[in-house]
This record gives sequence, structure tokens and C-alpha cells, in this order.
Amino acid sequence: MADGPKTDGRGTGGMLEEDLYRFEELLDDTERKTLHQVRDFLRDEVAPHADTWWGKAAFPHHLIPRFGELGIAGLAYEECGTSTSSSLLSGFVALEMARVDASIATFYGVHAGLAMGSIARCGSAEQRRRWLPAMGRMEQIGAFALTEPQGGSDVAAGLRTTARREGDTWVLNGEKRWIGNATFADLVVVWAREEGGDGGVLGFVVESSTPGFSATLIENKIALRTVENADVVLTDCRVPEANRLQEAHGFRDTADVLRHTRSGVAWEAVGVMLAAYRIALDYTREREQFGGPVARFQLVQDLLVRMMSDATSCLGMVVRLAQLEDAGTFRDEHSAMAKAHCTTRMREVVGWGRELLAGNGIVLDYSIGRFVADAEALYSYEGTREINTLITGRALTGIGAFV
Repeated sequence: MADGPKTDGRGTGGMLEEDLYRFEELLDDTERKTLHQVRDFLRDEVAPHADTWWGKAAFPHHLIPRFGELGIAGLAYEECGTSTSSSLLSGFVALEMARVDASIATFYGVHAGLAMGSIARCGSAEQRRRWLPAMGRMEQIGAFALTEPQGGSDVAAGLRTTARREGDTWVLNGEKRWIGNATFADLVVVWAREEGGDGGVLGFVVESSTPGFSATLIENKIALRTVENADVVLTDCRVPEANRLQEAHGFRDTADVLRHTRSGVAWEAVGVMLAAYRIALDYTREREQFGGPVARFQLVQDLLVRMMSDATSCLGMVVRLAQLEDAGTFRDEHSAMAKAHCTTRMREVVGWGRELLAGNGIVLDYSIGRFVADAEALYSYEGTREINTLITGRALTGIGAFV
């Protein structure tokens, strides 16, 4: 099995050839240096093994300390000493990971985006100091438990996991599904509905060693196979009040976390598009039919240009999204529209990439099949296209069309 693409697509100055409009130049020199360190790490440590890990559904636990050495998990959080980092750099890091392996990008997004983001946005100052620095060094790994077996898109109104207060302790009961990293995470952010009171949604940081907490690996996935997703069961799981996220007062606060991580998925979608384009470009340059490389045929070039056009337009969209986030004018509809649009275009692009590889596109040896399968997961998680369309439609019309 020939893991990963044959080239990492570098042009002059370490820039990606696939970045046709040179958006990376919007980063400052320090940010670009960080991005290139990530790029080198992924090229050397992840790309050579990504197809093998995916085929075996095996997560590379041994790489977690190496990720910690990169110092990127805490980019967005003041408590980790990197508060000057821009959303643009965080986006490019997500893109870079997905360009090599969407599974690794998902692992990182769950930890650094969903779990750390929940603590950063919904935790007290003491809680942020208690957990974020170690998580930023990846000495403690986080997970995020919101989705339930019977609840996905309707989880805002239909959350079934409950939290009952007994003195200075909360007793959690319920089930969660599709929880990335939960099989090995140290800290799991669990969202539950309060019993009694106003029945609001509360957040808790549950240590995985807590009695009553269990996580079981979900088997037989056809996408993001390297990620360890789990079914989580909470049975009279007792969590101290000190572990309740003090600034989480309802689902609106949960949604604030999702607004930011949704934009990260849009960035990942662009990374997957660029990966599919690079694989297809390299293949069509080398594959010979009718006396020459198939890249010389007009219909092949048409598909390559379509792939590059979609990726480039979506990259421009997420770059502007990051600028809005840094400017403090970032709203739900911005990330929702980007997530819906970029993942839809991603499905087209990976399909065209597989088409250009013809029969070779359905075997893992050429990598493109991995990106085709993983695209399906990115298309669905962090809000389906339909849900994100309704979020955007509500902003455009002023009328909510949710059931």
C-alpha cells in the first residue's frame, strides 16, 4: 500500500501550489512559520502512514506527545500563552491537517475546538486555568459529548441526558453517541438537561475515571476510520459542582461553541478538496492512455479546473470567515453558510477526483478513496447541510423555518 500523496505540493517559499490565489500570504511571518512546522510534521509523521491507519481503523496514540510538542492545541486560548494567534492561523492549521488526513483533523478539532473551546467559552477563570494549559500541551486529551442515540439535529430541544443536583454534587444519567476521542480522553465535556429548575442545558467536565462513566468504541465505520468514536453511557455518574462549567446557562452557550467549531469544519472541507485535487493532478500527469498522459485531454483539464475553482472559492470564503471572527463580527449564519456550502462543494470535488482515477480510485492504494469516504462524515457532522441552511435562512428572512 502506497500511503499518502507522492508530493506535498510545495511551491516557492514552502507555499502550497494548490493555493492558487496565495491566501497563505495573509498570515504574518510568525504564523507562517508555525503553519510550515505543522506542514512538515504532517508530511513526515502522518502522510506516510495515513492510509494504513485508516485501513486498519487504528489511531496513532504514539503521536499525541509529538502533537503536543508542536504547541498548536492552545493557539486560540490566552491561558496557553498564545493569545496573539489569529483565527486565520487556526483555520489554516485545520486545513493543513485535513489535506493530509481528515481523521487526524477531526481528532484535533474535537480536542482543541470542541472540548477546549467549551471550557474557554463556558468555564470560569479558575476552570480555564485548571484545565486549558495541560490540554494545550496535549498532556490531557478532551472530548465533547452532545449528540445522543435518539437526538442529533434536534438536540437543542430533545436532550435526554439529565443532571440532578445533590448538594455539591451533580448526578448525570444518559447516553451519548459518536463521541470522538471518548475512548481515551482524560476529560469529557458532557451536556445535560437540569432536572427541576428551568430545565436548562448545563455543561460538565467529566473525568474519564469517574465511576458511572463508560465509553465503548463504535466499530465498522466507513468514514473517518482512524478516529475513535464512542457510545458513552452515564449511570449515576457523580460530578462535583467544581466541574460544572460555570458560564454555561443554556443551549445558547453550547451553540456559541458550535458556531466557532463549525467554521473549522468548513476549513477542513477545503483541505479535503485540495488533497483530492493534488492526488488527481499527480495521477493524470503520470497516467498514460492513447499515447500520452491523460492530463493533456480537454475533459480531464476541465475537471481539474472545476476542482481548483471550487476549492479556491471556498478558501476565499473561510478566509473571510476567519477575518470576521477576529474582528468580533462573526455570527451564526456566517459559519453555518460556510459549513453547508464548503462541504457540499467538497462532495463534488472528491467525486471528480475519484472519477479521474477511474478504477484505481476505488482502492485505498491511491488515497483518493479515503478522502471520498471521509468527506461523507464531514458533510454530516457539526450540523447537516439542511440544518445549517435553516440557520442561514432564518438570518436572511427573519423567519425561523425549523419544525
